[in-house]
Amino acid sequence: MSVQECKKVQLIIIGLAFIYLAFAWRFWFGFERTHFSQRFLNRLKFSILWPVFYLTNNSFRRNFKRALKR
Repeated sequence: MSVQECKKVQLIIIGLAFIYLAFAWRFWFGFERTHFSQRFLNRLKFSILWPVFYLTNNSFRRNFKRALKR
């Protein structure tokens, strides 16, 4: 792999990490708008694992969108 390819891969990884963290941040601060139990561990679990739940659970998808609304 060339140096330019490595830099492209690094930029993609940084971009994906930024997107992941941005959505986790928005979900964390919008969590009170969801129908989930408002316990700290729920907020932490859902904020960290949001991509998995988003892909696999329709109810979570609806609550995730609700949490991201301003």
